[in-house]
Amino acid sequence: MDFKLSEEHLMIQKAARDFAKNTCLPGVIERDEHQKFPKEQVEQLADLGFMGMMVKPEYGGAGMDTISYVLAMEEISKVDASTSVCMSVNNSLVCYGLQEFGTEEQKKKYLTPLAQGKKDGQLYIGAFLLSEPEAGSDATSQKTTAEDMGDYYLLNGTKNWITNGSSASVYLVIAQTHPEKGSHGINAFIVEKNWPGVTVGAKENKLGIRGSDTHSILFNDVKVPKANRIGEDGFGFKFAMKTLSGGRIGIAAQALGIASGAYELALAYSKQRKAFGQEIAKHQAIQFKLADMATRIDAARLLCLKAAWEKDHGMNYDLSSSMAKVYASETAMWVTVEAVQIHGGYGYVKEYHVERLMRDAKITQIYEGTSEVQRIVISRNILK
Repeated sequence: MDFKLSEEHLMIQKAARDFAKNTCLPGVIERDEHQKFPKEQVEQLADLGFMGMMVKPEYGGAGMDTISYVLAMEEISKVDASTSVCMSVNNSLVCYGLQEFGTEEQKKKYLTPLAQGKKDGQLYIGAFLLSEPEAGSDATSQKTTAEDMGDYYLLNGTKNWITNGSSASVYLVIAQTHPEKGSHGINAFIVEKNWPGVTVGAKENKLGIRGSDTHSILFNDVKVPKANRIGEDGFGFKFAMKTLSGGRIGIAAQALGIASGAYELALAYSKQRKAFGQEIAKHQAIQFKLADMATRIDAARLLCLKAAWEKDHGMNYDLSSSMAKVYASETAMWVTVEAVQIHGGYGYVKEYHVERLMRDAKITQIYEGTSEVQRIVISRNILK
């Protein structure tokens, strides 16, 4: 086993770290405060090739491996989780789903500009539409319908909690075509936001990742061409589950970055703040907190890299991605709470960043499969 990163990996890590420091950090508190979508940051990510990191070069991507993606996600998430989640959705869910399961025509028409993050000089990103008002963790309970009309499908319904909801140009939509078949009657479709009948609902006022634009998306008699169905009839649920399995690696890396960012801030602060005549880093109570933080973060990082390595080597990574996601997300929540505690009263104010990281951490335990769902996946795998 070789734990040393390659020169290419180190270059990608440094590029992501520099981007986070120079482009994401300025204005990150203001964007959080005003729920401002990080358009400039996402456009620069596209210029770096980070919006289609794992897409093959023939489809406009950077052709990098999943380990590179994890490294970049961690560095950006240390500073700005709102920007990193836009990157994660476009990479892990949208581009991956199209590259793995889309037709050649779909790849040329949609994947290529999505991987580049731009089309005709304008921002061009995607969104993944699975969750509904009554279908969150129970993804089989799809109420959005796609009625087969012969030459096209007629799409009706509502999707909730959609990241990139208003900024995306392309939606990957999961909908029920054959209710009598249950999960085997679900399909996946490529839908363009500007099609008649597509409406973007109000923006959600969220606890964390407030810069990312989260909306409900409504469909009213939207005509979807047969050519825009992904896979065979009834493949939609499998498509969603296979895509989300890879997506969990991205969110695990995001959680890892949030934890790492909070830890680094707490470590630096502990060496500056004095109490009882000495730096608080010299007090054992603080030392033990920092020791536990560093240990949990390192464990989370190893789980993330293991899942990424398995994915890159064509192995089944369902178990490892769920382990990485549940452990990294719970580590992020724990570490950020401790980081606020180490900062004391200063941790409760915005200018020290850790309160924002604590708010951002919570969603990593919820989206792309809650911690409870991850434990279901893990237990099923180990009890086979």
